[in-house]
Amino acid sequence: MLAVAGVVVWPAVKPHVSALPLLDSVLAGTSPSAPTWPLTGVPADTIPDRPALAVKIENSVAARPQTGLNAADMVWEQVVEGGITRFVAVYHSTLPPEIGPVRSIRPMDPAIAAPLGGLLAFSGGVPAYVAAAQDAGLQVLRQDSGADGFFRTTARSAPHNVHAVPQTLLDQADADHRTSPGTQFDHAAAGEQPTAVAAGQPTTTLDLTLSGISSPRWTWSAADGRWLRAEGSTPAVEADGARIGATNVVVLRVDVVQTEARDPAGNPVPETILTGSGLALVASGGHTIEVTWSKPAVGERVVLTDADGESVMLAPGTTWVELVPNSGTVATS
Repeated sequence: MLAVAGVVVWPAVKPHVSALPLLDSVLAGTSPSAPTWPLTGVPADTIPDRPALAVKIENSVAARPQTGLNAADMVWEQVVEGGITRFVAVYHSTLPPEIGPVRSIRPMDPAIAAPLGGLLAFSGGVPAYVAAAQDAGLQVLRQDSGADGFFRTTARSAPHNVHAVPQTLLDQADADHRTSPGTQFDHAAAGEQPTAVAAGQPTTTLDLTLSGISSPRWTWSAADGRWLRAEGSTPAVEADGARIGATNVVVLRVDVVQTEARDPAGNPVPETILTGSGLALVASGGHTIEVTWSKPAVGERVVLTDADGESVMLAPGTTWVELVPNSGTVATS
């Protein structure tokens, strides 16, 4: 169940809302036929034919602040061993000069990255997980196998100091992994409002509990036109001091099971089950709406539908996907 705290009860009729300022600015001067970036829905003059690059980024306390997260078109947050979380950051429309810290693959990563059909970069991992990524049609780039583009910084000690250069990683794409990704989520076009704004409830904050030690909070900033992230009560920032934020936050309620694998400390490695269907919450433009997610197979994208079975439209821009265990909590206010 989605736990809702302190939310005003609104009439059942869809509210009349003014245009979302950020959406207006993104779509200003564009025509419905203008090309858009497939992962953000943001208009562009041309879309270069390059693959999506998914990279495993660490989120332990020792890894913060990270580098390059705000440049990602999409970021997926997952629970790993010991209750900490890691990210799968996906780069396509923007390539920052550097990203990191890069860490190892986990069993749910193929289901996250396979619909992109591009590259998956990480520092290393269990052979079975690597094989699953390759079997899902991804080109794998591993730091521990000598792939170009990885380096160690002097700012942190190992294993929290592996960084990467996105362009160098992309330059290694083989002939089968050089095309642009397909659309992963649907986005509002010119003259349309995101579903959460058109039919959802005004919302200021999203408080999520992924584990006993991971409780991200997202707060809507009208001035920034995006949701700003915090780790608990601590604002999340990048290495350059910029606040981490996103245009959309998509919360998927998921089952998480323990695998037989163990980390060096003896903790079981959890696996997020990312096929099937479940409850979801979509946050765009200072509003949220409860929806349903479905993903029939590893290689298929996640589809979001509203109570009427209609496709959910996100606001054009970046998206963070929070994989919240069904044992966790989701609260809005």
